[in-house]
Amino acid sequence: MNKYIKAVALATVLVAAVAGLTGCSKPAATPAADKILKVGVTAGPHAEIMDVVKQVADKDGLKIEVVEFNDYVQPNVALSQGDIDVNSFQHQPYLDNMVQDRKYDIVSVAKTVIYPMGIYSKKIIALNELKPGATIAIPNDPTNGGRALLLLEKQGLIKLKPGVGLKAAAADIAENPKGFKVKELDAAQVPRSLEDVDLAAVNTNYAMTAGLVPNKDALAIEDGNSPYANIIAVNAKDKDNPAITKLIKAYHSEEVKKFVNEHFKGSVIAVW
Repeated sequence: MNKYIKAVALATVLVAAVAGLTGCSKPAATPAADKILKVGVTAGPHAEIMDVVKQVADKDGLKIEVVEFNDYVQPNVALSQGDIDVNSFQHQPYLDNMVQDRKYDIVSVAKTVIYPMGIYSKKIIALNELKPGATIAIPNDPTNGGRALLLLEKQGLIKLKPGVGLKAAAADIAENPKGFKVKELDAAQVPRSLEDVDLAAVNTNYAMTAGLVPNKDALAIEDGNSPYANIIAVNAKDKDNPAITKLIKAYHSEEVKKFVNEHFKGSVIAVW
């Protein structure tokens, strides 16, 4: 398993990882517009992308120091304490949980990339071919199961109870006019079930290990409007800082988008 897949695999459990965490932080310093901006990332794709962002930002007079972390807790701890100025490694649901649990004053200022969940099939080539009573496999853990159900709902295959949001479970299906059978499996087993089911919602890391390319093989896929798109986060007092504005400009450049598209070949997708 290569480093991209390892990083993506960890990303799929970000929300669950914060359960039970508690902590405190000291006041963070405000980054000056002309100082070296310390950007926290996790090893793997986020670090590789930020290295390209660093090159682009340098042309605009912004100096960036990339600080790598090997877990998903410390980047927010470091940001809240002022050891770094910004981080780029998490999606919004994970940040929301961290803020709720640790009372951080950290906010999102821009979207970056997504490790998209896709809907795959070996029996049909379009969702409108799905027959009544078809079996759909989804992950059985709360985080990814809810993510799969939201994707199925967006495609008009089912309708969930109002207000269930990201915590949706199979029991929350309110409307299922074609009587689809939802089969809950361990996330790693879902792509292996493609021979036996009609449709499957698969996380990017497991799609990759199964030889699937999300933006090529999926019949439907999460887009930039997904709540699971990754973000750039800063302390709230710094959200309008000129240095942060330059960082976002560099990240959202065509050079970075080209790198993401060509280097990750559909396993990581730019959402700006």
